[in-house]
Amino acid sequence: MAPARFQPSSIKNKIKREEVARKLKKSKGKAKLQKRLDQAKVEANDPAVKKKRLTENVPHTLDNTREDDPAMLSAAGPSSAQHAEFSSDIASDPFADYFNFMQDPNIPPKVLITTSPKASKGTYEFCDELVGIFPGAEFIRRKKGKGFEMGRIAGWAAGRGYKHLLVVNEDMKKPNAITLVYLPNGPMAYFKLTSIELTKQIYGHARATPHNPELVLNNFSTTLGHAVGRMFQTLFPPLPEFQGRQVVALHNQRDFLFFRRHRYAFRSPEKVALQEIGPRFTLKLRWVKRGLPAVQNFGASPAALEISAGTEELPEPQEQAPPSEQDQEMEEKLPEPLPVCNPPKDNEYIWRWKPELETTRKTFFL
Repeated sequence: MAPARFQPSSIKNKIKREEVARKLKKSKGKAKLQKRLDQAKVEANDPAVKKKRLTENVPHTLDNTREDDPAMLSAAGPSSAQHAEFSSDIASDPFADYFNFMQDPNIPPKVLITTSPKASKGTYEFCDELVGIFPGAEFIRRKKGKGFEMGRIAGWAAGRGYKHLLVVNEDMKKPNAITLVYLPNGPMAYFKLTSIELTKQIYGHARATPHNPELVLNNFSTTLGHAVGRMFQTLFPPLPEFQGRQVVALHNQRDFLFFRRHRYAFRSPEKVALQEIGPRFTLKLRWVKRGLPAVQNFGASPAALEISAGTEELPEPQEQAPPSEQDQEMEEKLPEPLPVCNPPKDNEYIWRWKPELETTRKTFFL
């Protein structure tokens, strides 16, 4: 019969028991370190051994064991039917004009940034950071009182050539949410905002330059994730300015969107160094709606006044002379007015997060 394994806990003397346990732990650590060093020598001489070890020993995480989603696009490429459906959706979505280069790709899209009513100092500081991130951003302070609902502001901005409306909401004098509206016809998305670190709070941060940054969208693997990624992509000009060496990254991990901005520098042909510019924040998608923000009390214009008694017929208007050639040339030179965008009275949800949707910890939507 094989002898039982020695256990330090069987020693009655406390001092001796601790000494034996400490020696046993130290010997196990030495053996483990020696095994790793020997393995590193073998893999340095034969890279195929390291490649085999990495392919066989893949850790199981929540990301690579997520539940199957019919809307997920596989890494190997979508099937023929799924590819045809996905291509048709992309061609007909609201962001198709941006990706078809209907406008000058060097001109950044105009972004209007504002806040919720009665915002505090911390929210205004965060808005200043957002103005520095998006090349075509402009901040306008939101006035108090009626008539400044989000739907009215979106219609006003769409009539003046803005492509996005970004509203920063706050709670307890801290920014806690972002509503992003794509103009002029929507859609709009609502994100919870957490883990904010301004540029001045990042140690050793770099200084931003006015160059158009490069954009990296990582790990958006479903149709909803692609729509959200395309919506963020329209905030930046299609053609970046590589001489600025600035890159904006939006990394999706477990449906949390981590925003980072860096500047890269080539130290050698093999090594690249990163210096963070800032800010940092995390977004969590809550819902996506069609169209512009709704305004419940947005009424139509009043009906014309009608008087049935005591009216006199007005004389018929005289015929006007036909316009001259000079008047016609002036009318042709005038720019076409932008369409008036009135906010709707109700919105339809495209997608909305609910607690019952997360059946397990491995359920993700982006």
